[in-house]
Amino acid sequence: MAHPSQVKPVIMTTAKTLGQAFDALLQPEKFRDYGPNGLQVEGDREVRLLVSGVTASRALIEAAIEAQADAIVVHHGLFWRGQDGRVTGWMRERLRLLLTHGIHLFAYHLPLDAHPELGNNAQLARVLGLQADGRFGEQDLGFLGAGTQTWARPQALAEHVAAALARPVTCVGGSDRPVRRVAWCTGGAQSYFESAIAQGVDAFITGEISEPQAHLARETGVAFLACGHHATERYGAPALGAHVAQALGIAHRFIEIDNPA
Repeated sequence: MAHPSQVKPVIMTTAKTLGQAFDALLQPEKFRDYGPNGLQVEGDREVRLLVSGVTASRALIEAAIEAQADAIVVHHGLFWRGQDGRVTGWMRERLRLLLTHGIHLFAYHLPLDAHPELGNNAQLARVLGLQADGRFGEQDLGFLGAGTQTWARPQALAEHVAAALARPVTCVGGSDRPVRRVAWCTGGAQSYFESAIAQGVDAFITGEISEPQAHLARETGVAFLACGHHATERYGAPALGAHVAQALGIAHRFIEIDNPA
């Protein structure tokens, strides 16, 4: 039996302290967003284990319960501007699981996209070997920069991204010129394409493509790479969770819920 002095103490924190740490890093008050950032569902327990994930889906909540998590932090939370406010069906079930098990749910949308080190765009750059040197677009959410290499053509960049993200990439437009300058904005940022074109880049990387962007890519010679909404945004939440957990001395675990989008 271990001597009492040799027993490692269980480190915990409160939801309030955890939320203050998130807010200090991400500064959500600076953003005009589509839903509330910060604590979305209040639990009833102190926090020993923080789970991070991309979306507050039922599958993630159930996995967090199985892991005996006390708090969850995600990029896509439960509440969005303009949604039906009734607590029925899938919403009722997600809330029931959180409240029954006393788990706190934190969500950070645009603030997590924008953070220069821990955010989705910064972390995607790390994964793809891109180095940011500027910002563009509404609320400066888009990133500009170059790679550690020059790609001979857009398709070569698409193959590089597909290998890094382990999923197919849709590449539209572009020309045969080398890709030196790249713009990127994770998730559903197809509306940023025109702003990216104005920056003089050779290619634009995001999660989704809509019908108008295909024509713009073909007509302007700027390649549009649609790489998956989930696939481009699965790196910010674990980076944030790990950073804050380490600072507070609590445990952290990222749980990946597969999503083809």
